[in-house]
Amino acid sequence: MIFPSLKITFLGTGTSTGVPMIGCSCEVCTSTDTKDKRLRSSVLIESKKTKIVIDTTPDFRYQMLRANVKQLDAIIFTHPHKDHIAGLDDVRAYNFFSKKPMQVYANEMTQEVIIREFPYAFAETKYPGLPEIKLNTITVEPFTIGDITIIPILVWHLKMPVLGFRFGNFTYITDANKIDDAEKEKIKGSEIIVLNALRHDKHISHFSLPEAIDLVNELQIPKAYFTHISHQLGKHELVHASLPEGTKLAFDGLEIHI
Repeated sequence: MIFPSLKITFLGTGTSTGVPMIGCSCEVCTSTDTKDKRLRSSVLIESKKTKIVIDTTPDFRYQMLRANVKQLDAIIFTHPHKDHIAGLDDVRAYNFFSKKPMQVYANEMTQEVIIREFPYAFAETKYPGLPEIKLNTITVEPFTIGDITIIPILVWHLKMPVLGFRFGNFTYITDANKIDDAEKEKIKGSEIIVLNALRHDKHISHFSLPEAIDLVNELQIPKAYFTHISHQLGKHELVHASLPEGTKLAFDGLEIHI
């Protein structure tokens, strides 16, 4: 299969609270380094023909403005936690300019929460200015948006099933602390992987940084970027300098090409 060239933009690389965290005066939250300023985790996937965002965080509006995303073809959701769906209402702007519903791809569990959180978008009576959303059900089977084929990867966020996604030789996984062997086979052969790495210490539902590094080594992926980072991980510059060869901390605005 021939895959299109892709540009990946990290729209946000922080955990659910973002960094800085409200009310915190730790050295990370008070850092003047722009790489220590992290919106909630999301990425933009672009080919020459297609633009896709993974997850609409509470920062979605600002993320779209900051990255100057004037046209968007679709949104894919990993799971229904608030820090990954809360910004969905702001697709209204894309509806207005495109004159089309936003194509949203999510599993049934996530769709149920979206409908519950944004009931007005699915009501029979449509008022002007409400978001227009077309739900598309995905499972673990590959699907295609425009010229981009996506392979879902089932991972575990404690007991919640979450979807990671592989785009050609690039794999994106967030909010996970376990991946079954059969799903690891879908990841193998990737040239680049993005993994959540919340902090140094073990967490109940997220990979720690040591666990994320171990998984990269196990899967033998040449390049890895860590995301969904909390202030507990430490300052970007210091943590980044300590990482093994081939692994890096992602930061907001980072662009990579595959």
